[in-house]
Amino acid sequence: MSVRIILADDHPIVREGLRKLLEAEGDFAVVAETGDGLEVAPLTESLRPDVLVLDLMMPGLGGLEIVRRVRRQSPHIRVVVLSMYANVAYVMEALAGGASGYVLKKSTSAELVTAIRSAVAGQQYLDLSLSPETIERHRHRAREPVDPYETLTRREREVLHMVGEGLSSAEIAQRLGISPRTVEMHRRHLVGKLDLTGQAALVRYALQRDLHPPSE
Repeated sequence: MSVRIILADDHPIVREGLRKLLEAEGDFAVVAETGDGLEVAPLTESLRPDVLVLDLMMPGLGGLEIVRRVRRQSPHIRVVVLSMYANVAYVMEALAGGASGYVLKKSTSAELVTAIRSAVAGQQYLDLSLSPETIERHRHRAREPVDPYETLTRREREVLHMVGEGLSSAEIAQRLGISPRTVEMHRRHLVGKLDLTGQAALVRYALQRDLHPPSE
């Protein structure tokens, strides 16, 4: 039986290479691909693949939020993150969101294949360059206060991500199919919920949260 895979990466040339690599395995079938973060969760819900191979830096909606959404709506789908970032904070957040694997883009193709097969088997896989000791130390250091980000609604997270991409309220409204006035309302709610001082601070927060690797 084939392992059905969806590819999510915003670079077409990367997706093309991944498709050829994975389908060369014989029992892997790439059933869909997308470069838009907003399309990933609906696509997985519609096609119900076995595995989602996901880049973290996606336009429209960040990869870490995509991991959470896919796992909430389709718990049977395994998510393997394929990222250029080896930052432990990213790894931990991806795993906490439900990812089954985390592989670096500088790794070999065999490692990605192993990660996918491990995920299908119900096992967790971490890139060989990621030290289990480092991960465990970070896990023990982590505190448990409520992250204000976790209080945001689905729509607020989408707006926040697009703010970080530099889109105006009008552009965000067009992308999401809502009115600019509604976008402005969401932006005000974001400033309040995140305890920020204004829209400039919101932009900085969005960049730090979604578009740049967090500090360890």
